[in-house]
Amino acid sequence: MKWKSHAQSYKDALVYMRKMQQGQIQSFKTPWKKINDAGIGGFEYNSITIIAARPGGGKTLMKDQMIREGFKLNKGQGIRALEFQLEMVAKNSKIREFSSVSKQTYKYLLSAETEGVKISDELLEKCAQYARGASKYPIDIIDDPVTPEEFRSEIIEYMDTHAVTPEGGIKTYCQTIVTLDHSVLLKKMKGQSVNDKLNMLGEVCTELKKKYPIAFIILSQLNRDIENPTRCENGKYGNYPTAGDIFGADALNQHADMLIVLDIPALRHITTYGPDRYIIEDDTVLVAHVLKTRTGDRRMSFFKAEFHNMNIADALTPPQEPQIKKKS
Repeated sequence: MKWKSHAQSYKDALVYMRKMQQGQIQSFKTPWKKINDAGIGGFEYNSITIIAARPGGGKTLMKDQMIREGFKLNKGQGIRALEFQLEMVAKNSKIREFSSVSKQTYKYLLSAETEGVKISDELLEKCAQYARGASKYPIDIIDDPVTPEEFRSEIIEYMDTHAVTPEGGIKTYCQTIVTLDHSVLLKKMKGQSVNDKLNMLGEVCTELKKKYPIAFIILSQLNRDIENPTRCENGKYGNYPTAGDIFGADALNQHADMLIVLDIPALRHITTYGPDRYIIEDDTVLVAHVLKTRTGDRRMSFFKAEFHNMNIADALTPPQEPQIKKKS
């Protein structure tokens, strides 16, 4: 039978509330209070979060930092992470991680920033020490392209492999963060269109989030329309991204529990952002628009994107340019 009684749903809700009260279940905390506050103290398990941006807009940087710092921020929860890295070679992702912890640029770590200047043995050893410590975290990577059905199968196998079944008890699944670094890079199944593929991805994530304690973090792309000159004029409402700007919006948005769109206004030569007329000083100003959240609060928050050392930091809300009142 597929149906569940009204009474059972109440019971499930009360049990979940009690476990949250007692700390037996906690949301996955991110490194940023503003993002956590937009959700339920972070990302709830059994949920899907979509993070979208234009290329170079910080979405991979944000995802990587969540995973890199997540195990320290969520101690004692016994979490695991399964990352589908279809866009970036795994070793390059780790060099970006070294850049963040060492506060050195990616180019410097590869001895390519200044001619004749090589990375020091001391810094190489520092990176090696970090790698030895970070390797203890249960993070697994799949970097071979997969179809939506293969995506589903890999996750089911992963959850079953790491489940615990006490003698005579009920199988318990690990709380798991599953990331996909680019929704469009999934392989199409035979006869599928891109929209069909994204629809299937959404359906697979929704199916699996109901069955397992998974917090999905899916990265997506914004359409080019946001770069239309009329949307780059200072102080216009069109400066702000919308849910419709997401590539395959209808296919993904309906499945999302939280939708975060990242924007770096300076990359579109915007110096006065939106009708609120926030003053944008440089290209480190990153804006996170929480456009959808089923259980938290929609909001717009500001951060500092430190791409030179692969880090996103909290930032104060910029001052607003005063509006000149028109004479009557």
